[in-house]
Amino acid sequence: MSTVSVGSEGDAHPLQRTPLLRYRHSLWLLTTRDLKVRYSTSALGYVWSVLDPLVMAGIYWFVFTQVFRRPVGTEPYIVFLLTALLAWMWFNGAVSDSTRAFLKDAKLVRSTMIPRTIWVNRIVLSKGIEFLLALPVLALFAIVFGAQVSWELVYFPLAILLQAILTCGVALIVAPLVVFFRDLERAVKLVLRFLFYASPIIYGVENLPEQLHVWAAFNPLSGIFGLYRAGFFPHELDWFNVIVSAVMSLALLATGLLVFRASVRQVLKEI
Repeated sequence: MSTVSVGSEGDAHPLQRTPLLRYRHSLWLLTTRDLKVRYSTSALGYVWSVLDPLVMAGIYWFVFTQVFRRPVGTEPYIVFLLTALLAWMWFNGAVSDSTRAFLKDAKLVRSTMIPRTIWVNRIVLSKGIEFLLALPVLALFAIVFGAQVSWELVYFPLAILLQAILTCGVALIVAPLVVFFRDLERAVKLVLRFLFYASPIIYGVENLPEQLHVWAAFNPLSGIFGLYRAGFFPHELDWFNVIVSAVMSLALLATGLLVFRASVRQVLKEI
């Protein structure tokens, strides 16, 4: 494994920076390293970051428009699917990979002096960059299938911010706990699989029975996906869901920081 200079005591150059700039530099360095390693071993590179959600979207589009023809989502259904599915891939990939955030680079985690949260945040950031790189594909499908763009598209950056907060919070909880409970890695995958179907991805909140609308709001992804879809499907925007998502995302981030800080010393002993 190649070594990475991230501001250890023997690295004179980063120590000349202010702490904030040094840690920001380290975060970016580790993030770009992850992306380069991921793409350098693949002939298709960037294509793989969008191929998986495109294949999944194609399958669900075929099932729900050509086979069952059930009234879920909104036309154009492929755009309805992709607006949430691309965001889901960010959340799913970051949380899943966070289970190996410390175990994969144990020697570097122990030997560097940077805040250990960076080892989690770089995963969230790298997956977020892949999400951003996939947005041109969403735009292309919106144009090809004639999706109407509304002014609510301005809420897209807010959705990205809330999802980044939520994903960081969950990842900061999962990453240290997996070090102590290795079976948690498989449990996380099962929970994510359940959460996929419990989240409004292949359907909208309005497709649920009315008595489930309030419960759906307490899935923080509901409000976030509604913000993403609002630019093409304004009726998907529910501010009650968004407010609940914002509160829960901030609460999970605060919980994640507390769990992380309380366990990081023991984590360093375990890895």
